[in-house]
Amino acid sequence: MSPVAAYSSTASGKRAADALVVRHAELVKRIAFHLAGRLPPSVEVDDLIQAGMIGLLEAATHYNADRGASFETYAGIRIRGAMIDALRKLDWAPRSVHRKAREAAKVMREIEDREGREARDSEVAAALGVAIEDYGRIMQDAAVCHLGNLEEADSIADNSADPARDTSRGELRTAVAGAIASLPEREALVMSLYYDEELNLKEIGAVLGVSESRACQLHGQALVRLRARLRDWHGED
Repeated sequence: MSPVAAYSSTASGKRAADALVVRHAELVKRIAFHLAGRLPPSVEVDDLIQAGMIGLLEAATHYNADRGASFETYAGIRIRGAMIDALRKLDWAPRSVHRKAREAAKVMREIEDREGREARDSEVAAALGVAIEDYGRIMQDAAVCHLGNLEEADSIADNSADPARDTSRGELRTAVAGAIASLPEREALVMSLYYDEELNLKEIGAVLGVSESRACQLHGQALVRLRARLRDWHGED
């Protein structure tokens, strides 16, 4: 191909990619607001939109119609993946939030191993030496700081083939599914409504007949309990 033809081809591809970005900019906003509705208020929707636009640009650059998926489907995966990556990298949660979540998971695991049943809110709070109201806030914070790990298990934004990685993800999915099935009924329901039905916290609260903040607490507690029961995957003692 001559230099002129090569340049023409490259310029044409860039124009096509730019056109895809312009046509699907609203998709980024739609996904950002949907995701933000499922997160605590501390998450800024503008940050999600900014990350999502980067995902859209990458999708427009790498899209190949021969793979069979529509551009909107492909772009949606890349956009959502970019937003989740940004949430993990920003890591706005202070170290104390992560530390308290780890401590809660450790205490919860110890109680459940000792008693042979689910640890109660009051038991975990007492073992942590905090009031039940403070325990609720710890659980709300945990819902944020654990988000990336749970979402990552379902992220398929990276389409590169890696049999070893795929096997590990498959094993993790199985382990997570088993741990979720063993959760207390209300926590399992919250997980199902949040991840399977994709309801936001306000909608989950309405289903359960509780406030949005209580739904967030239940979500966080479910995640902490999963962390306790999946300690082998976290490399924790």
